[in-house]
Amino acid sequence: MKTKIYSQHSEHTEWLNKLAFYKDEIGIMQNRLEEVGSKNTGKDVMVEVEHFQNQLMIQEENIHKISHHISRDEKQVEKNIMENPVASDHRKTEDHSEERAMVESFEKNFNELRTDFKAFLSKRL
Repeated sequence: MKTKIYSQHSEHTEWLNKLAFYKDEIGIMQNRLEEVGSKNTGKDVMVEVEHFQNQLMIQEENIHKISHHISRDEKQVEKNIMENPVASDHRKTEDHSEERAMVESFEKNFNELRTDFKAFLSKRL
């Protein structure tokens, strides 16, 4: 499937902004975990805290990998434009379905984690 180069650039920007938002949200979630950990020292609570800490680290790593992948794709878009700037806003290129799938999968997983995390917080705070 082909898509316009400018559309691809717009999606890259949107995805990178979303990932930056999720990274900020992870920081907030980590702060909440520290709060729970400091108020509840029971072994069962600490196991749950550690579980969420691990999940947040994994999601941070995923954000890094996806951002890197998108940035690499964006460099290809920029290179394509630089090599042939004439009518670049009308030219088409291969759709970046792999990056789209990565972002969609990440968002699905992160939203599930967020739901589980909120349930955990409601039990422990």
